[in-house]
Amino acid sequence: MSKQAGASEPLLVATRNEHKLRELAQMLGVRRLEPLPESVELPPEDGETFAANALLKARAAHDATGRAAIADDSGIEAADLGGKPGVRSARFAGEDATDEQNLEKLMHEVAAAAGGREVAYVCVLAYVNEAGEEGTFEGRCTGTLAEHLRGSGGFGYDPAFLPDDVGDGRTIAELSPQEKNALSHRGRAAQLLAAHLAGAGAGLGTEEEP
Repeated sequence: MSKQAGASEPLLVATRNEHKLRELAQMLGVRRLEPLPESVELPPEDGETFAANALLKARAAHDATGRAAIADDSGIEAADLGGKPGVRSARFAGEDATDEQNLEKLMHEVAAAAGGREVAYVCVLAYVNEAGEEGTFEGRCTGTLAEHLRGSGGFGYDPAFLPDDVGDGRTIAELSPQEKNALSHRGRAAQLLAAHLAGAGAGLGTEEEP
């Protein structure tokens, strides 16, 4: 395998979102992450799975720069909606929908289904090393959809997500950043990737939580 990105070399991430860069840096425990250069255009996220979309972006970043690159795709799955919105989580209420509009649509459709309110956050981090070898790292956070929104932290669907791993009834939007990172889908995927980058991985492939 080619050289891994080390602590002295910033990791290239297929995003220009400063919030995501800061969050990933904390979760991966690396000194610095570098955003995608403005000259690199990412392909449309038209994959059928989170892994497919993450790999599309990581490959594009690697192919354009020749560097090792990581990318993520994530979303929420509602059991009573057959896994929707899934890969369409960011545009569930339309291509230009806001977080509030997406959340409102999910709350309405889950209530209309009149069944269980089980949901899961899913994140896949894709990594393409300098040699072009690919791996994916999947993390999940299960929970239920609250009937009322609570909390001002986080973003997206967080104000309605009651994680199973928190026993006091708080939504993800009510957790501290440290609490969220410890149990979130992105945090769990990042732990797997961090272990691989540190040399604990046994080669690239598909890794999920046990």
